Amino acid sequence: MNRERYHLLLTTAGRPVQHGWWGSEATARRKFSSWVGEYSTIPGARITLADEETGTVLTEWPAEA
Repeated sequence: MNRERYHLLLTTAGRPVQHGWWGSEATARRKFSSWVGEYSTIPGARITLADEETGTVLTEWPAEA
C-alpha cells in the first residue's frame, strides 16, 4: 500500500505548479479546500485530488461542467 496515495496537483495553463501527497484522504481533502481558497484567483488554475492507488480523480476545481 502506498503511504502517500492521495495526490493533490495545482496546474495553470496545463503546467504543474505545485504537488502534495498525503496518506490520509481526510487530510488531503482539507488541503484541497485550503488550496482552492488560496489559489482560486490565479488565472487558469486547476486543482485536482486523485487517489494514486486506484487512479481515481476524487475531486477537482473548478468542477467540470
